[in-house]
Amino acid sequence: MLVTLTGWMLYTMWVVLGLMGIKFLLGLYRSVKASELPDGPVLGFLRDLLYYVFPLYMLAGMMSLDPTGWLLLIAYYVGGVGVIVHYLKDIKSKL
Repeated sequence: MLVTLTGWMLYTMWVVLGLMGIKFLLGLYRSVKASELPDGPVLGFLRDLLYYVFPLYMLAGMMSLDPTGWLLLIAYYVGGVGVIVHYLKDIKSKL
């Protein structure tokens, strides 16, 4: 299965992965600052990859199965915006 992210799909994925990285770095900073073993941010990062990024790639991979060409595209963007809002709320709560 070939996943090709084009146009705004690529920008959406960049924003999702960028916010994911910022959340990871904030969690790592808080763990190191509290002198704890920083396993929470790493496990959270891997969980977020599985729960949020993988389904977006699955939707992008199924684009060729959509006869209309826009149903899965709308689902991808709605999912991407939902993940972006989720990460913005998480980052705001950590600051």
